Amino acid sequence: MLLEIGGIENHVHLALKVPPTLNIAKFIGQLKGMSSYEIKRSSPCTHFAWQVGYGIVSFSEKDRWAIVKYIRNQKEHHDKNKLLSDLEKIE
Repeated sequence: MLLEIGGIENHVHLALKVPPTLNIAKFIGQLKGMSSYEIKRSSPCTHFAWQVGYGIVSFSEKDRWAIVKYIRNQKEHHDKNKLLSDLEKIE
């Protein structure tokens, strides 16, 4: 279940509620494949590409709304450089 989605020019965050039986790697592969197809099919963007990897962070139900709020205001957080380090790590 999608809880929230938000992005800026170079990355996107999704908050999802997933069953413990979900194969995350397979799901992300399908998500990237389907979204790439749709973006390239319906957009004038000719240079879209997903990065090779992805990051997963789990959070508790009690943190759910803080995460959703962060994602909703992602552009503002980046503009003010007020980032949640666990969600913005780039190695």
